[in-house]
Amino acid sequence: MDVAARVIFGQLVRAGTSVGANVEEAQASHSRADFANKCSIACKEARETRYWMRLLAASGIVSASSLADLLSECDELVAILTTIVKKAKQPVP
Repeated sequence: MDVAARVIFGQLVRAGTSVGANVEEAQASHSRADFANKCSIACKEARETRYWMRLLAASGIVSASSLADLLSECDELVAILTTIVKKAKQPVP
């Protein structure tokens, strides 16, 4: 594996694992604002993960077809986390 591939894979692993870690932290948050903040960070990390996967495909390191399902799941996670953050930031009735 060349240096570029190693760097991209490393970044992908860091961003991808950060999503779950931040969601886990959100579950233990002490306030609604803290929950929204942690979920927002998780969403940003999911978007970054998507970026690294797209870069892998664009550079030819991994075929786009082999990443298609993962990219789709990543898109779904971004959408879910975006909705969670929006709802968590709404005032409580």
